Amino acid sequence: MISFVVIIGAGRLADRVSEELSARHQVFRRADFENGIPENAELMLVLDDSWNPSAHKRAEEIMKMHGTPWMRGYASFGEGVIGPLVRPNILGCSHCADLRLLLGGQERSEMQEIQQKLLTDGGMRADTWASDTGFLQMAQIIAAETNRILERKEAYTQGRMFLTDLKTLNGSWHPFLPDSLCPVCSNIPDDSASLAEISLQPSPKISAGSYRCNPLEELKRVLAKDYLDNRTGLFNNKMYDLITPFADASVNLPMVSGGNEGTAGRTHCYAESELTAILEGLERHCGLEPRGKRTVIHDCYRNLEGQALNPLKVGVHADEEYGKPGFPFQKFDPERPMDWVWGYSLIEERPILVPELLSYYSLGCSSAGFVYETSNGCALGGSREEAIFYGIMEVVERDSFLMTWYAKLKLPRLDPLSADDEELNLMVERMRAVAGYDLYLYNATMEHGIPSVWAMAKNRKDHGLNIICAAGAHLDPIKAAKSAIQELAGMMLNLDGKFEANKEKYIEMLENHQFVREMDDHGMLYGLPQAEERFRFLLDDSRPLQSFNNEFKWRSNHQDLTDDLKDILEGFRRLDLDVIVVDQTTPETRKNELYCVKVLIPGMLPMTFGYHLTRLKGLDRVLQVPLKLGYVKEPLTFEELNHCPHPFP
Repeated sequence: MISFVVIIGAGRLADRVSEELSARHQVFRRADFENGIPENAELMLVLDDSWNPSAHKRAEEIMKMHGTPWMRGYASFGEGVIGPLVRPNILGCSHCADLRLLLGGQERSEMQEIQQKLLTDGGMRADTWASDTGFLQMAQIIAAETNRILERKEAYTQGRMFLTDLKTLNGSWHPFLPDSLCPVCSNIPDDSASLAEISLQPSPKISAGSYRCNPLEELKRVLAKDYLDNRTGLFNNKMYDLITPFADASVNLPMVSGGNEGTAGRTHCYAESELTAILEGLERHCGLEPRGKRTVIHDCYRNLEGQALNPLKVGVHADEEYGKPGFPFQKFDPERPMDWVWGYSLIEERPILVPELLSYYSLGCSSAGFVYETSNGCALGGSREEAIFYGIMEVVERDSFLMTWYAKLKLPRLDPLSADDEELNLMVERMRAVAGYDLYLYNATMEHGIPSVWAMAKNRKDHGLNIICAAGAHLDPIKAAKSAIQELAGMMLNLDGKFEANKEKYIEMLENHQFVREMDDHGMLYGLPQAEERFRFLLDDSRPLQSFNNEFKWRSNHQDLTDDLKDILEGFRRLDLDVIVVDQTTPETRKNELYCVKVLIPGMLPMTFGYHLTRLKGLDRVLQVPLKLGYVKEPLTFEELNHCPHPFP
């Protein structure tokens, strides 16, 4: 059967492909789109000897009008690019492919400028590095792919591109994910109250003692394949840290702005750490901006008051900070319009509007920004219930840490040996033997009863960071302790050089808290031996060590994680603490049944970095809980709180 192929293009590549295809198919040639394309075309090939983004944009428009699948081939800076195959109503267009390819490159900003210029000017002149031999190879690949498409076989270019070095002729296939925000093919829905509704469903645990619903073994098959590629992946690089005491791996999330976000995974095995880093990266990707639903509500709190979260309940910055020149946020004004997204209150069981800048942590510095928000409460899971569970754990972990610091709580110190857990014992010993740190664990559980652990590593050497702190929260206190230890290990040894080189700067921070501006400053400041005095409320060796079994009262025997989640919610309901969930799940994660959420628990202390960005105003719980737990005999006053920068790394 003879098929009808349209070739748009007038250069050497178009000539070569036309020669290859003419023996088997009817080929219709046109130099450009000026006179349209025949209605009976089965496939459109857009072929250029150089990069012509305007032709690709026009091809997308033609496909939408006529429903004709199309594929491109072109040369750009010495590289041949083939694909993707773009079909009607199937996500993953040329614009998505260009974005992934651009993000995977080193010169993102420059390439963006070139792309925008070419859209206006109509394409590059002939590519200097393109050769007849290179175009011949590209033509062979394009012809073979065209035959597969027309014979209804699996298309290699569906969701993939072939990249070839036109000088060496080395080539490789690279998959890419559709961009959920793509202006050409995205089909994400408008945000709505109905989409935000949550009805908790069963989430069976994968095994006894596990609090996960999706085995890592199953995810191994898809995580690197779908998300990690050096040229077109959502993550374009990975790195193993061979210095820290445990297996530490990280992946790089390239940003459109030109920066990079690194996310780390820490386990006892580098392969698993790599997978964990990818999962952490997916969580970061989901939390940066709305990608699963399109924000549609822009209004002031005064007009939405009956159905919206009062932003003051999440804690704001001190009044004097708002008044300082150059402070990046404005004091909250109920009359000032801002963007809102729909969340769901699991306690009140109703949809609720939440400021977008509280739901996605890269948005705080918008014109309506009133607070600095971090990834606090963001979590990824194999079910939405699992994601909510771990989102709550993160909020609790950081609240317990900050509560301890601000109120100077003399937490009970734990005996690691009392946990009767061989892995925990080996982790403690490895930190001592390999990194030269002694470990101190404390029970930081607050009034809700969810086991929380403050972990502190004390350096036994005469150089490097003196004290490192971290935290963990989990219904299983041993898991909480291990999580905190892994976080501690991520700062050990590999930051010693930076610390020693910048010690004078950290001494200035010790004397003037306003110099603590960045995330790293908090942990590095307390690397100073001079700062150890600030931990005297914890470093009291006269108190006896306590056992895990006696200190932690929460018991969980459920086989379904949702039952644990319901127990947690009931505890918060008794304390009159709301739990609000914003679903951050994107098409990129839903592809593999991974869900992401942001959990907000108004009243709990949010983690912030930068001394000037502390958020305590409006959070009176920090004054009351120490009394409830018996640490003090009367409520604290704001003046009695510890106003030194926190040591969370």
